[in-house]
Amino acid sequence: MKRVFITGYKASELGIFSLKHPGISIIKKAIHKKLLMLLDDGLEWVIVSGQWGVEMWAAEAALELRQTYKELQVAVITPFLNQEENWSEEKKNIYNGVITRANYVNSVTKTKYEGPWQFKERDKFLLRNSDGILLVYDEESEGSPKFIKRQALQMANSQPYTIITINAFDLQNVAEEEQEHADYAEINVADWGADA
Repeated sequence: MKRVFITGYKASELGIFSLKHPGISIIKKAIHKKLLMLLDDGLEWVIVSGQWGVEMWAAEAALELRQTYKELQVAVITPFLNQEENWSEEKKNIYNGVITRANYVNSVTKTKYEGPWQFKERDKFLLRNSDGILLVYDEESEGSPKFIKRQALQMANSQPYTIITINAFDLQNVAEEEQEHADYAEINVADWGADA
């Protein structure tokens, strides 16, 4: 798989309203782990539409990985122009940071928001122009990703198309790994204090 489209829940669907929410780093680490596996298999492009939530965190994770994997490229292909115009300044700053570091930026429709059809066009375009999808989605917690998953499954039934998911179980595993590392770090820090 050379080109992976990454998508999933919007931040609001996950109940994430703070930029400091601990769930963000867990999601980014889970995506990071999957991207490392894909990079070992020849991944070249990470594609997102820049939606606030999983897609922005995925773009940030990919840009962090690009520091080591120089060949990795990031594309942000929005459904319409100025999708971020009603976002908070803090979110706009993060979005603009991603946009300025991305290798390719474009919009599927060359207008501002006109209607839900633009999201449908985005989905069709991104599925057509990727070799697979990495989807942060759990069947137990329905949300907007169910629509793109349906389309990806239809595509996979008619042509080679890879579908990789990160579900609640995967996120829980990452959280537990992080907790183990944190506990280990706390133990070591406490031991260092005893030696001083």
